[in-house]
Amino acid sequence: MPSRAGTVDLILPAPPVRGDHMALFLDMDGVLAPLAPTPGEVGPVARRTAALKALDLRLGGRVAIISGRTIAEIDRISDHALTAASGVHGLERRRHDGETERKPTDDGVAYALEAFEAFAAHRPGMIVEDKGVSAGLHYRGAPDQARAAEALADRLQIETGLTLQPGHMVLELKTPGATKGTALTAFMREAPFKDALPVMVGDDVTDEDGFEAAKALGGYGVLVGPVRPTAARYGLDDVDAVLTWLEALAEAQT
Repeated sequence: MPSRAGTVDLILPAPPVRGDHMALFLDMDGVLAPLAPTPGEVGPVARRTAALKALDLRLGGRVAIISGRTIAEIDRISDHALTAASGVHGLERRRHDGETERKPTDDGVAYALEAFEAFAAHRPGMIVEDKGVSAGLHYRGAPDQARAAEALADRLQIETGLTLQPGHMVLELKTPGATKGTALTAFMREAPFKDALPVMVGDDVTDEDGFEAAKALGGYGVLVGPVRPTAARYGLDDVDAVLTWLEALAEAQT
């Protein structure tokens, strides 16, 4: 099975349980939290919060969530377990010191939102999400509208110059200039992440930039879910397997 980074075996091995020099970057949906019919249905879970806090302590603060969600949503779902976070595919980033950086919003986002809202108005089950720096169209509740939604997003991308970011039953048009990979790289330039081994854990094609950035810096990616062409070196089956691995990392002896 070819990938952008070479080939991938039919079965990816589980990642090692050692984290002394690791810098850990985690996606949210499909990795820390199961996918849900609507974004708002995902909420805090005590086991997840405890695992993130323990791991952050174990790794000296070298844990960050890098998600397509906004930082506000990351904080809500993670119950404020971590300081370091990046939202909207790298367009928002909060450093370990608590300072937050945001890319200026492209003027085309408002245009895309208006078009998405007009499209969804007569299609029950569609959800439009305004993230400020991006516009999202969720069609999990109307899967029969996938082709029409994709055609609209393709047209809007051409008209606005925004970056089209497909995901799990969602199409997002975002301000250009950032990815999960650029967010990971930026964290790795700063304390306490600098000089550590970067590990990116993700499930979606939007995480491939993070996998490749981690590899370029001497680390690796961990793919969650079914094996597909990927730049990741290791794999985990599902959200529960991720949490079990994180707990093992937090408890591993030096």
